Amino acid sequence: MSDAVLHQTPSALTTNRELLDILHSWVKADWIRWLDVEFAEFLYQEAQAAAQDVSPLLLLAAALCSHQNGHGHLCLDLQLCLTSPDRVLLLPPEHTSHTPAITPAALLRQISAEQWISALRQDLLCATDAQTATTHAINTPLVLDHSRLYLRRFWLYEQQIKQSLQQKLQTAVAVDEQRLALELDTLFPASARSNTAGSPDWQKTACTLSARSGFSIITGGPGTGKTTTVVKLLSLLQSLHSSGELRIKLAAPTGKAAARLSASISAQVTSPNLVSAIPNEVTTLHRLLGPQRHSRFFKHNASNPLPVDVVVIDEASMVDVEMMAQLLDALPAQARLILLGDKDQLASVEAGAVLGSLCARANEAHYLPATAAWAQRVSGEAIPAHLVDERGRALDQAITMLRYSHRFGAVPGIGALAQAVNRGAELSDIETLFAGQHTELTWLKTPAQNSSAFDKLVCDETKGFGFYLQRVARCPSLNATPTDWDSWADEVLTAHSSFQILAALRQGESGVEALNDHIKHILIKQQLLTIKENDEEDWYIGRPVMITRNNYTLGLMNGDIGITLPYPNPAAPQGLSLRVAFRDTANARQIRWILPTRLQHIETIFAMTVHKSQGSEFTHTALLLPAHKSAVLTRELVYTGITRASRQFTLMCAEASVLEHAVKTRVFRAGGLEL
Repeated sequence: MSDAVLHQTPSALTTNRELLDILHSWVKADWIRWLDVEFAEFLYQEAQAAAQDVSPLLLLAAALCSHQNGHGHLCLDLQLCLTSPDRVLLLPPEHTSHTPAITPAALLRQISAEQWISALRQDLLCATDAQTATTHAINTPLVLDHSRLYLRRFWLYEQQIKQSLQQKLQTAVAVDEQRLALELDTLFPASARSNTAGSPDWQKTACTLSARSGFSIITGGPGTGKTTTVVKLLSLLQSLHSSGELRIKLAAPTGKAAARLSASISAQVTSPNLVSAIPNEVTTLHRLLGPQRHSRFFKHNASNPLPVDVVVIDEASMVDVEMMAQLLDALPAQARLILLGDKDQLASVEAGAVLGSLCARANEAHYLPATAAWAQRVSGEAIPAHLVDERGRALDQAITMLRYSHRFGAVPGIGALAQAVNRGAELSDIETLFAGQHTELTWLKTPAQNSSAFDKLVCDETKGFGFYLQRVARCPSLNATPTDWDSWADEVLTAHSSFQILAALRQGESGVEALNDHIKHILIKQQLLTIKENDEEDWYIGRPVMITRNNYTLGLMNGDIGITLPYPNPAAPQGLSLRVAFRDTANARQIRWILPTRLQHIETIFAMTVHKSQGSEFTHTALLLPAHKSAVLTRELVYTGITRASRQFTLMCAEASVLEHAVKTRVFRAGGLEL
């Protein structure tokens, strides 16, 4: 190591070997992953093989960058990491086994931003010129873009998204204003307007602005009419298209979200105001792009683009940066892309918060005066003055936020609670909503373990798991037809969607792993579940499961939900054996009966994480928060949990201060996706 590098290195990091030993101690304490330290080891070995110096500070940054990527961040923000290491790195973790002798915070206190950035200027391992990084002579594994350190692959994804969207935003779409105005009036007759007085019809405004843009986003909370709007938008685009029909593809990140969008569109395309050429078949994003077995790449890409004119992606908040980059790569230059989603929901589990980043300015809109004037001239809808900004950006003009919810009219408490959480309301204001004026809201201030209130909630035969388990017990006779068995499974699956317990954590007493086991024993005790001696491993009648990894062989996608049920099998004792009933992703009315032994990547979902619930809706949702504060608890998580409920919401939180902490804490995702 050169004298210059040693001079810049803090005393605690005099050698690379010492730094790697420190990283190993963090792994043993479960503070970082083996993958993170192995990445740093790889870079060290690469430098040694090339007989080049490498600073311990670079290896430290590489390990932390990998760690951040594992927590959904696109990069390591060096400046923020130095000023707020515990918050940025989420260290120590929730259930740490012990505290290492040297912690990240203690180590980082010895480093300045200048030292760290200087140590990263190593041509073999890290490209530091963002303008030439894509064509750098050496394919460096790291890229330093200003004070953000990226794994090269994720820096490239981010750059690709930015370049593709900028190109679409800069490409003008010609539109006949007079014809557009006539079509808008047909789709949005004045007599049907239901918005609050004094505000524009945001659905009509969304269609107006999207009609002249190759890229558009329609965002809004539950019940604001995102699907209704996009159906009318597609009808509008078809009507304005001069030659033939537009080739339209609809997709969603998960099979569950795809099925919901398909059902919603099917219910609306019969409207007399709509043209007939609106597809109601919705696929997953993976299927749309055509997965290649044992690869992260897809059949459709820049060399083999999708044969489409318009692509609509629902639940876009769940789309990670890699998938968005792959989608944009596969889109023809002239194809429109329309994203639908709730910007305030949790971001994707994988790296990136694409929709949230793109919609960071959506609340204030920032429409240019020219945009507002054009929209009013064409649609007759006046955009409020406080949403007009002379310094608005090109991206702002392509985003419409739907601001009026139709969903919670009969149960206003859920909507009011979601809004209160979303604006970071005081705890006293939130508690008032649970004071009794809204019967659809309940707050159980008891722990899940050893709680009669929790047991009663779980077993309730009208609003708990007892509701679907009653239907499980109504098994058809052996001589029933296959149609009868399918109808029964359909009834069970529908009933199961009426109630769901959501948890913030995966591990610990309040985590889904412990909760699922606890709930199973409650249901057994109340004789709602029966575990037979010959049941294989953990398979039993009534077990609800979720697919956690796409299985293209079986045609099951991540997020698909099935229920374990008996099914006729002449070779089995009593003529029945266990199968797992799923709704077919392509046809929600069709039931697929899968052998449990064929399902490898599944988990029980009496309780599921809030992340896993995205794209789903349940009649009654119960959200369980842990008894202690956690970095995982955020405003977005609580909001997402609340908005999964359509008719009834139960909060299970023994400590009000935990809820208060969550509502005041925003999700932090490092990245540079600004347009």
